[in-house]
Amino acid sequence: MSARLQAVAFDVLETMMNLEPLRERLEEIGQPAQLLQPWFMRFQRDSLALTLSGDFAEFESVARQALRTDTGHTATEADIDHVLEGFGQLPAHPDAQPALRQLSEAGLRVGCLTVGSADNTAKFLEQAGLAPYVDHVITAAEAGTWKPAPSVYRVTANRLGTSPEGLAMVAVHAWDCHGAKRAGCLAGWCERLEGRYGDVFTAPDVSGSDLVQVAERLRELPSD
Repeated sequence: MSARLQAVAFDVLETMMNLEPLRERLEEIGQPAQLLQPWFMRFQRDSLALTLSGDFAEFESVARQALRTDTGHTATEADIDHVLEGFGQLPAHPDAQPALRQLSEAGLRVGCLTVGSADNTAKFLEQAGLAPYVDHVITAAEAGTWKPAPSVYRVTANRLGTSPEGLAMVAVHAWDCHGAKRAGCLAGWCERLEGRYGDVFTAPDVSGSDLVQVAERLRELPSD
């Protein structure tokens, strides 16, 4: 390592936040529960497309448009409001709190880097009991671009008071870890979602079966 690990930033959507309860909200507006995954994938694709074309839009605007499309334009704006309001009430995965606590108690600065909205993220952290362990929430809107653009990770490092080399990004998405590595950061990948790390991406510095194991292995990295 060219710099001592000083801060860790966690992805929020799917890494810490469990999206599964949104299936019920989809059913409440007359849509199939299985729409959750294609909708979220369209949302991610569209946000990446905006980044690649040099544009930016707020989380709610992209998520709303993706849901309009994936419901075949059968969902009303009130229906979509109902689903999007669910983001502020979602639970955390059980490994999130012990991982955050471990790193915070070790003296590392802990942040969240998310493409989600600042308000929903703040509600989520508070309701899930995670807020005491998080020093800063950095959003794509604040950075002015979506992940995995290099600048979003560098903005995060700056907000957490370190250089990119002193920041580790933790995510369940290999592409997010790849983006962090390409920006000069460290990366910790949790295999909970994808199972195996994609060989087309730059390898993370550590990986683990859950966030707790990732946090433990980040703490074990050499300091020089």
